Amino acid sequence: MRKVLASFAAVAMVAALGASLRAESKTVKGEVIDVMCQMKKAENTGAAHENCALSCAKKGAVMGIMAADGVYTIAGDYAADNNAKLLEYISKNVEATGEVSEKDGKKVITVASMKPASM
Repeated sequence: MRKVLASFAAVAMVAALGASLRAESKTVKGEVIDVMCQMKKAENTGAAHENCALSCAKKGAVMGIMAADGVYTIAGDYAADNNAKLLEYISKNVEATGEVSEKDGKKVITVASMKPASM
């Protein structure tokens, strides 16, 4: 009986871990930012920081979307080739749709599509 209960508990733990690591499709709205610059200084956002963020993006810096509920690091095709698909969106408000996951308290979005945010 103990072995059965232990096995059941192990299966339940694995299922719970798998559920928390699974990504979900979601649309995130916010500004495309240079994650490191914004972490160093909160005001490193917006049009005043666009040239710096664009320069860093072209060098392959980690970019993200600063949304109302936190910063989502951008992954996938939009982050490939030194952020080539992101360059037109740097320091702009966007709506990005893709798979969202969280690991170690950090949100990640693997962007499938992105467009300027509707006002």
